Amino acid sequence: MNNNIVILGTQWGDEGKGKIVDFLSLDSAYVVRYHGGHNAGHTLVVDGKKIVLHLIPSGLLHPNVIGIIANGVVISPFELIKEIKMLKKNYISIKNRLFISDSAPLILPYHIEMDIAREKKLGVNAIGTTGRGIGPAYEDKIARRALRMNDLKDENKLSLRLEEIVDYYNSQLVSFYKHKSINYKTILNNLIKVKDLICDMIQDTTSILFKAIENNKKIIFEGAQGSFLDIDHGTYPYVTSSNTTVGSAITGTGIGPKNLNYILGVTKAYSTRVGNGPFCTETFGKIDDYLSKRGQEFGATTGRKRRTGWLDGVLLRKAVKMNSLSGLCLTKLDILDNLKEIKICTSYKNIGVNNKNYPSFYGFENVEPVYEVYPGWMKSTLGIRKIQDLPKEARNYINCIERIARISVDMISTGPDRFDTIIVNNPFLKID
Repeated sequence: MNNNIVILGTQWGDEGKGKIVDFLSLDSAYVVRYHGGHNAGHTLVVDGKKIVLHLIPSGLLHPNVIGIIANGVVISPFELIKEIKMLKKNYISIKNRLFISDSAPLILPYHIEMDIAREKKLGVNAIGTTGRGIGPAYEDKIARRALRMNDLKDENKLSLRLEEIVDYYNSQLVSFYKHKSINYKTILNNLIKVKDLICDMIQDTTSILFKAIENNKKIIFEGAQGSFLDIDHGTYPYVTSSNTTVGSAITGTGIGPKNLNYILGVTKAYSTRVGNGPFCTETFGKIDDYLSKRGQEFGATTGRKRRTGWLDGVLLRKAVKMNSLSGLCLTKLDILDNLKEIKICTSYKNIGVNNKNYPSFYGFENVEPVYEVYPGWMKSTLGIRKIQDLPKEARNYINCIERIARISVDMISTGPDRFDTIIVNNPFLKID
C-alpha cells in the first residue's frame, strides 16, 4: 500500500496534473500544495463543468478531502480569498477543510509591480513570467525579508514591517525602473480587511502532516509547473522561481523522504511550454494549429497560447531520473486521434557528445531532435476507460513511450472529465 503519493509534471507544466490529482483524491484524505504560487493553473472538468484552481489544492472538490497549502508555496491572500469565494459560488465549502502553513511567504502588490517592471525593462529579452509576483516573493524569502502568513496575526508588527518593505521596493521601482510607486497604507488596509477571513486557517501544517502519516492517512502531494521549469534543473533562465522537482515536496512541507511511497510523473502525449526559452521539438504551421486548437492549448492562468511540440523522450528520461519516478501518467492521448503520423524525439544532434546523453541546457537552443515516427490510429480514444479498448496503434505508441522513457505508464487520460481515465496500475496499490 502506498499511502503517500507525489504527483508532478515532467515537462514545462500544463501536463494535466490537476485532473489526475482530482481523480486520485477520490481515494485520499489529504491533498497538499507544496511549492509555487497562483502562477499555476489547474483546470478540472467535473460533470461537464470547468473549474480552474490556482492556489487551492485540486482535491478539495471532494468533500472528504482536507487541503493543505504548505510552507513552500508563496501566497497572495487576495487571490486566495477570490478562489475561496469562487468555490463557494460553485457550492464547494472549504470550511474546516483548508489549512495554510504559518511559514508560507506572502505575495503582495509590490511583488507584482516589480515583476511587471522588470519584464518591461528586459524588453525582447523578457523571461515571459506570468506577472503574478512569484519571483520577487521568492527573492524576499531567500533574503529573509518576507512577510509570512503568521505575520497577519499581529497587526502592529505587520504594519511596521510592511512599511519598511514598501520603502525598499519603492526606492527601486521609482528610481531605477521609472515605475509607479506603491502606497503602503493601501496595502495595509486591504490586508486588514481580508486577514480575519483566513487567520483561522493558518496552522503548523507540518505537524498536521506528521499526525496524518502516523494515522496511515492517504496523502497526495500536488506539484505545480513542470520539471524543466525548476530553478536549478530547468532551462535556466527561462524557469520559474521555485524547485519543481521532487525535492521540493520534502522542503516545501517538512516531511522526510522516507514518507514518500510513490512518485507519479505526468506527461502529455506531446509537449507544450508557455513563455520564452528553448524548445527543440517545437512544431509550427499545420501541426501547431492542430495541437493548439484541439488541445485547447491556452494558459489557464494567463490565457496565453502555449507553444506546441512533439514528445521529447530525452527530456522525459531525464525527468524520470531526476524525480526517481515510480510511474508515468500519460495525458491528452485523445488529442492525437486525427494525426496520420506521430513523432517522438529519441536523441539529439549538435550537442557535442554522445547524442543519447542528457545535455546541459547551456547551448540547448542549438540542439536538433532526432525522431522516431509512428503511425497514428485515426480513431477516437475520447473517454475510453480500459486499456484493451484503445486502438492497437495507440497501445503501440504507449509501449514505445515506456521503452524510450524506461518506465511504465501506469495511468492514461483520454479526456478532460475526471473519469476519462485508464488505470493500468493504481498508484496507491502498485508494488515495485
